Amino acid sequence: METSRRRLLLALAGTAGAAVAGPAFAQGTAFPTRPIKIVVPFTPGSGSDNSARYFGDQLAAQLGQAVVVENKPGANGIIALQQVKNAPADGYMLLLASNSPMAVNPLTIKDLGYDSVKDYKPVSGLTRGMNVVVVSNDSPFASIEALLAASRSKSLTVGTYSAGYQLAAAWLANVAGGDFTNVPYKGQAPIMTDVIGNQLDFALVDLGGAMPLIKGGKLRPLAVSGEARNPDLPSVPTIREKGFNEYVQYSWVSFYVRSQTPDDVTAKLAEALQKTLATEDARAFVRKSGAELMPYPPEKMQRFHLEEIARFRKIAAIANIKPE
Repeated sequence: METSRRRLLLALAGTAGAAVAGPAFAQGTAFPTRPIKIVVPFTPGSGSDNSARYFGDQLAAQLGQAVVVENKPGANGIIALQQVKNAPADGYMLLLASNSPMAVNPLTIKDLGYDSVKDYKPVSGLTRGMNVVVVSNDSPFASIEALLAASRSKSLTVGTYSAGYQLAAAWLANVAGGDFTNVPYKGQAPIMTDVIGNQLDFALVDLGGAMPLIKGGKLRPLAVSGEARNPDLPSVPTIREKGFNEYVQYSWVSFYVRSQTPDDVTAKLAEALQKTLATEDARAFVRKSGAELMPYPPEKMQRFHLEEIARFRKIAAIANIKPE
């Protein structure tokens, strides 16, 4: 009798445990059940911000939940990365990250306050794009050769909006034997305003963000940083073809979450993004901006991230840039 009673109690305990576990499991697999936020380290108007908004919309359509973009510029992206690092690791806050905060900041900024490899994990690579050197339409510099020649006799002001572009500008000055004075901004849009208004000698920025102003005739592109010329700007040379064979630079963007985010949540986000990246609509989006898709799943994006840190470490050594 006692044995039967014990078996009944054990059975009831197992049933109760299953009842408790069941809803928890169902809740975990139901992700997402509320809106998702994408934190962007730059102001609106940059290529990175455009990517966040486009892919955020596509993610919302795939997952059936609203996706909102919050711009948190400043401190070379540190403000945005700290916000994501301090948020719950539940997949409801994504970081739209680029090469600057993830691969350059660790090499150029002391006491960063985050570890780009340990504190975050990739969800999906998104796009990569060339940088472009632009001047105002009435600039005295009609070619990249003229600009670099002038920088050998006096320092020229260059507008950048992240550590990645600052490092790319320092690298260009180093290989060309010139001198640039970096003027940092929180985003690309105010840089474009100051270039057009001749408040800067030139800017080194994202081609995608600058393309509308270039095509609208408001900016003069002098050179791009790609392996080959951009098909939408066939008359604009690459920097490497002007005698700087090693100078190839792309800026990339990717979605990240906190590293402690459950694997099933990360996988669901990654799967939705991979579906989007395989569409003709996504290809059309990047064609308009002069960029290209970088549809890396989490594991490949993690390897690429580590490779980029190693590449920028070499560039920092060449440009004599040390952590400050």
